[in-house]
Amino acid sequence: MGRYAFLIILLGSIGIFGSCTTPGHLQSETPQAETATPAQASRNKSYGAYLAGRVAHLRRDFDKASDYYIRSLKIDPDNKELVSKLYLILVSQGRVDEAAVYAQQIVQTGRSDNFANTVIATKQMHDGEYRESIKTLDKFDNVAYRDFIAPLLKAWNYAGLNQPDRALKELVPLRKEAGFKSIYHFHAGMINDYFGRNREAQQHYETIIKDEDMEMSLRTLQVISNFYLRTEQKDKALEIVDGVSNEKTTAEILKSFISEVRNADPKATKPIITDPNIGAAEALFSIAATFRYDEVLDVAHMFISLAVYENPHYDLAKLLLANILEDRAMYADANKVYDSIKEGEHSYYAAQLKMANNLIKQNDYDGAELLLKSLAIDYDNAQIYLDLGDILRMKNRPQEAIEYYEQAIEKTEDQNSLWVLYYALGVSYDQNEQWKKAEKALQKSLVLSGDHYLVLNYLGYSWIKQGKNVNDAFAMIVKAHNQAPEDPNINDSLGWALYNMGYYAMAVPYLEKAAEASPSNAVISDHLGDVYWFSRRKNEARFQWQHALTLKDDTGELDIDAVNRKLEKGLPREPELSYDKELIEKQIRSLVSEQRKTASNR
Repeated sequence: MGRYAFLIILLGSIGIFGSCTTPGHLQSETPQAETATPAQASRNKSYGAYLAGRVAHLRRDFDKASDYYIRSLKIDPDNKELVSKLYLILVSQGRVDEAAVYAQQIVQTGRSDNFANTVIATKQMHDGEYRESIKTLDKFDNVAYRDFIAPLLKAWNYAGLNQPDRALKELVPLRKEAGFKSIYHFHAGMINDYFGRNREAQQHYETIIKDEDMEMSLRTLQVISNFYLRTEQKDKALEIVDGVSNEKTTAEILKSFISEVRNADPKATKPIITDPNIGAAEALFSIAATFRYDEVLDVAHMFISLAVYENPHYDLAKLLLANILEDRAMYADANKVYDSIKEGEHSYYAAQLKMANNLIKQNDYDGAELLLKSLAIDYDNAQIYLDLGDILRMKNRPQEAIEYYEQAIEKTEDQNSLWVLYYALGVSYDQNEQWKKAEKALQKSLVLSGDHYLVLNYLGYSWIKQGKNVNDAFAMIVKAHNQAPEDPNINDSLGWALYNMGYYAMAVPYLEKAAEASPSNAVISDHLGDVYWFSRRKNEARFQWQHALTLKDDTGELDIDAVNRKLEKGLPREPELSYDKELIEKQIRSLVSEQRKTASNR
């Protein structure tokens, strides 16, 4: 059975992020405090706690939701549906000890729940109850759990019982499935390594290294290089870390790790797998990583939470957990996880950057700025300066942003991203009313990016506003539009350019499309009002101008006084822009758009 088939089997077994349905025996209840009997009053209290929990659940405040659901269950302990939801939410929050209590209640009813048994077995392993954990895992009645999850967890239970041969035997089913061979060899290698069977461990590790079809994750790289260091084979450790290329890893994590390997003293190197529970955490991480798909994100979330429970110092597992929380837009929860990664860990720097990015997503620009400036004291890094520049630009402090962008350009080692830095620098110079420097930076960005649509649009629009280089500016906007025809800013630029050249009817659909896609953009509404005015749609023009005044303009481009004058007197004269009609209409014909019209619409 392939990975995707396992994924489908697991799909329906775990789901916590939809809202809980109201329990059936509560749906018909109407709280009536004045006439309620003691039993009814108790049920009403349970219902109130349940509703509060459901509100928190819908808001994705799962800790608070759990507390309210627990309160509800203390009053109404027979609510089996709520129990089945509660233990999952508790697992997602890392509250596994509590979750195991409710998971036990579920299995005691005789109901089949493979994940509930997984939680119980994990708790038993955590407490060193390896025989009991094996018995629990033997209760699996689902092929995905029985043939994939049970072998991994049972193997590490037998390792805990000091039975290496039985542990390795449990892994054999994974070897038969092509999609799980790398997981088989990784765990077989770690078990042999844990028991000091260096020759056998090395055979499994080198199978992974030599087979290009097997995934070499960062964790695999850490474990194998750690083995080579401890077995006096530092040359091999350096060979694999220097040759790795893994797009999934964060560059700074890999850089920190490689530096550690190069400077390592083999005699002082400690093993990574020092306890069966750390091995179990690796197993749970392997399961989570296997099911890291949008369709079954709940599955990955549950298993990575169990991995962190088994090994609270597992920073790569914490990164995956936080990344899943980010996918759910649970940025505050993700930051709690990042904050638990201690300084000195390979992933500390990456976690701090991600924390700052999440603060920005929560509109906490001050918090992000403070965090990044603190980080910059210890890390002289282009990414920090870029992020600081972006924050300061968003806070309308362009002069400070310029200083950080210039530092980022000086420090960057990634030539492929240099165009982004020059683009951001150009925008900041423009905001700081230093157009000559802005123009120069944007032109450099245009060359470095190979005519990226963002740079084409910004520079072309700026020239149109200034009434200079009109023919080239329009060609750039058309080229940008043909690269990104759905971008509202580009549709605005194109419509605005057409308007300024007198192609009113042609400009309307582009500006309408921009306004529809970005209804809170004051500048777009103002532009649409202008083109409506000369399209003989004056009531609609005034509506758009009035609408523009109600919107927040973060760009500083909207001239409020000018908009008020237009509302009072309209537009007195048509725009006048000098251009080569033949060149412009050639560009119009090159537009890739369903709304393309001929120049006769002028």
